[in-house]
Formats: sequence, C-alpha cells, structure tokens
Amino acid sequence: MIRTPDHLEIRDERFRALVHPMGKLEQLCTGFTWTEGPVWFGDRNALIFSEIPSQTLYQWTEGQGLSVFREESQFNNGNTRDPWGRLVGCRHGTRDVVRTEYDGALTVLASEYEGKRLNSPNDVVVSSDGAVWFTDPTYGIISNFEGNRAEPEQAARHVFRIPPGGGAPVPVISDFAQPNGLCFSPDESILYVAESGSSHDDTVPPVIRKYAVDGETLTSLGDFATLDCGLPDGMRCDVQGNLWSSAGDGVHCFAPDGTLLGKILVPEVVANLCFGGPDGQRMYITATSSVYRVFVDVKGAEPWTRSARA
Repeated sequence: MIRTPDHLEIRDERFRALVHPMGKLEQLCTGFTWTEGPVWFGDRNALIFSEIPSQTLYQWTEGQGLSVFREESQFNNGNTRDPWGRLVGCRHGTRDVVRTEYDGALTVLASEYEGKRLNSPNDVVVSSDGAVWFTDPTYGIISNFEGNRAEPEQAARHVFRIPPGGGAPVPVISDFAQPNGLCFSPDESILYVAESGSSHDDTVPPVIRKYAVDGETLTSLGDFATLDCGLPDGMRCDVQGNLWSSAGDGVHCFAPDGTLLGKILVPEVVANLCFGGPDGQRMYITATSSVYRVFVDVKGAEPWTRSARA
C-alpha cells in the first residue's frame, strides 16, 4: 500500500479521490518576495503570475522555465481570463482593473466609483456572460510595499461588478472588512468570497462567505467555511464543485457542503492557486517566495484549465 505523502493531510476519505499519493509537490521557481495571481494559458502552455513588490508579471513554461511577461506592472495582483481568452488583472499602483487585448494594448475597465478612486483592486473573476467581478480592499494603499500609501476614498471595501460590455462598476457586497479572493461554482450559481480582514484585525474571522447568484443580484447564504490556519486569499473550484482555498499552511479543500476534506501542505504561506497543465489537473500554487506545482486527480472548473483557448 502506498503511504500518504507528507504534503497531503487527509481529513475526509473523499479527499483521497481528489489527490494521488504519487503526486509530488514540486517547487518550480523561487527567490521572490510575494507571488500572487496565477492564471493558466493553455494556448501557450504557460503559467502567468504576479510578483507584486517588484511590479513584475512572470511567465513560466514547461521546458523553458521562467521569463518576464510584463515589467512595470503597477503592483499587479490577481489575474484571470475572460471568456475570449484575454488576461484581466487588478493593479494596486494605478488602483484599477485592466484588460490585456490581443495586440498587447491595455484597456482600463474600472478605476473609480462615484467619482472617487477605487481602493486597490485585489482579485477578479469574469462570468460567462462577460461581467467582471472584483474585490476592492485597501491592501495596496496601506503601505508602499505592494502599492502606494494613500487614504481610501471609498466609504467601504466593496465587491464590484462591471456589467457585460463594460460600464461603471456597481457594488454588490459592501460589508467586508477586507474582501479578497473570489470564485464561482462550476455552474456560476454560487459566488464565494474570502474575508481576509484578520491580516490586520484579529477580531475578524478568517471565513469564506457564500452567495447565491441571480444575474447581477447576490443573496447571502452565510459563512461557507472557516479556516483553521491563516486566512483565505485566492480560491478556485474544481469541476465537482469542491472549493480549494489558499491558507497559512497550504491549500485547503472544501466539499460543496463546506466540509474540510483535506489539505495540500506547502512550506510557505500560500496566496493563491489555479488549475492548469495540458490536462487541467496540475495545481499551480503561488506562495510567499516560490511557485509550486502538484498533480490533483480532478480538473479545474474554469474552461481554460481543461483545454487550450485562443
């Protein structure tokens, strides 16, 4: 019988079907200060991720290793792809959400609300109808480490939605201390949002909240899960509806009912993760100073993790 490796912690027997005891935790690259925003590009067989303090977007490709994708990224943090395969990112420095067009040009999708600058957009997802959903905590204006120190102009730390086709961002959630990572369930009927306010306030619980989605309307379904180590940041769902969240000791996997199934233990604090690889069954993990990869026996819910996209 194959022994459960040290990097896997089984909390529920269902977790064994989602991982494999022979799948190793690999360190792909290291030497960074704070990595974030991983997103898989199947059409170029590459991972793109942020190194926030150095204001650099990197690309990692099998067989070629690490290269610079974009310099002077304005403290770019979270990234995703839209249904047309374009990169969408959140920039702390310019306090905006930006899309990279096919020719490399940048289009600002949102930079203000009601005539006031956004706080510092952090993470972003795009639903299948083209609406852009993003979180706007204050991490990028608290200090000069991952942004530019400034006083917030917004009255709250909102979760915003930009309508399909563009337009002004609309707040859809406004009661978080610090909204952070977010992701949809596979059928987009549920939106999960991470509360990371415990980073600066111990009284804020490290929870993931759950919302029913009806077009542009969200209905709170309460707390989905509470982390037992660290705080939630970036998150992704797999095709079975399990939620994989970053945490202080690695990646925590929760069943759709909120049960903690198990953990992928990582020797650094994890900020974010994504599914990718040629079969969509490699999990790429951005931790404090390194990027890791591990095989998981389930595919990611986002379409570009399952096949190459143009």
